[in-house]
Amino acid sequence: MERVWFITNPHSGSSDAAKAEAILATFAERGLTLAGRTDFPNDELPTPGALAKAKADTVVLFAGDGTINAAVCALADWDGAILVLPGGTMNMLAKSLHGDADPAAIVVAAHERDRRVALPFVEAGRHRALVGMIVGPAANWYRAREHIRDRKLADLWPAVRTAWRRTFGKGVRLAGAPGFPSQAQAAYVQPRGDGLAVMAIDARDFRSIANLGWNLITGDWVAAHAVTEIETPRLTIAERRPVLALFDGEPVMLDPATVIRAGLTREQFIATREAA
Repeated sequence: MERVWFITNPHSGSSDAAKAEAILATFAERGLTLAGRTDFPNDELPTPGALAKAKADTVVLFAGDGTINAAVCALADWDGAILVLPGGTMNMLAKSLHGDADPAAIVVAAHERDRRVALPFVEAGRHRALVGMIVGPAANWYRAREHIRDRKLADLWPAVRTAWRRTFGKGVRLAGAPGFPSQAQAAYVQPRGDGLAVMAIDARDFRSIANLGWNLITGDWVAAHAVTEIETPRLTIAERRPVLALFDGEPVMLDPATVIRAGLTREQFIATREAA
């Protein structure tokens, strides 16, 4: 790691301008060359060609899981390394690679030892989730979450009412997961080994739905009650109409009969945590 391209999202949970400047200072202290910088989404993500022209060997991502997902998908065929720093709200991907270390310590450790690993992901069509995918009516709570992040409180309650109404509507049907509740409000899908871990959310009362919505808004979906876990090699959307899904928090509509499976990236992620 000698020539780095720095990608940040000033709107992510904990990646403000002051912290980004502190990371740039760490680059300078370590003698790293800043080959380029992107403030996403104001700037477009760099292409593999742009990185090659700048002779960048490492992309450093200081953002939330959604921005990281977009960058990783855009650079899936790039030959360089990717260093993920904790710049979001939950930082689940960064924790899996580096534990609870702070950004400066991660940069130092990565510079001293360039150890790369592959990461599992959930794939549905051209969309991937490195942390997890949420599919089903309860995914509509993401709008309320975004309004809280943007401090648009006037838009919060309409979003909550819409999410509440849709969550109490028809559930999501998924083929390929024996025992999955037929009227589950959502499924949280994560890669596990060569297959998938599917957590079915089947909340039937107001208290459970309120708890479910709050945990999605605050980021800790798995902490919600009424979670039933199933393991399966693959899933298929068994609805007649498109279904809302969140890939690492970013909304996508999935068509009927879409197949959901697990995959593995190339060894391009720098890990400083031994157990990563």
